[in-house]
Amino acid sequence: MTDFAAARQAMVDCQVRPSDVTRYAIIEAMLWAPRELFVAKAKRDVAYAGAEIELAPGRVMLEPRTFAKMLEAAAIGSSDLVLDLAPGTGFSTAVIARMAEAVIAIELDPELADRAQTLLSELEVDNAVVSQGDPAAGDAAHGPYDVIFINGAVEALPDALVAQLKDGGRLVALFRQDGVGQCCVLTRAGAGVSRRYVFDADAPLLAGFERAAQFAF
Repeated sequence: MTDFAAARQAMVDCQVRPSDVTRYAIIEAMLWAPRELFVAKAKRDVAYAGAEIELAPGRVMLEPRTFAKMLEAAAIGSSDLVLDLAPGTGFSTAVIARMAEAVIAIELDPELADRAQTLLSELEVDNAVVSQGDPAAGDAAHGPYDVIFINGAVEALPDALVAQLKDGGRLVALFRQDGVGQCCVLTRAGAGVSRRYVFDADAPLLAGFERAAQFAF
């Protein structure tokens, strides 16, 4: 039988800390979050491996290293309102909720959205909610947001989503261009947006974020 607490510690010590992830809030949250609960029972023994885990066709839980480095780039603070897009079964939402004041999550797949909300309730995460909807549309009604976190690869961003950032807000995603993926941080400054590439990484392309969208790179 797998010792999940030991596996969680090993994940942080061997995958997260050596990857220049230094923020204590990230380390604490990832040591707390029971990653094995967010995957199918048949995959729980590999929940802490250094690889993506399929949640549904075309959908994955990001590998721990990539996820943690994206969180480091997002610089989430304890007073931040975060929009978590395409969270799958809600692992990212649970982790971010340990770091932020509140989290709004939007998941396209209704079964994944239901599972995510159930898990959050079971874990008594009371500052986050998962709703079924279109991640590419975001959730303007509850914004603007300090951080928008996208759990997957994008080729382009709809203007309406970028507009949901606060002035000074950050959007973090894996941007794919010419077949190459890179984690990029977009920071809103008034009507403009700056971008900063952080590290190379890729994941499955999320529906609604194909290059035909408006805000292309």
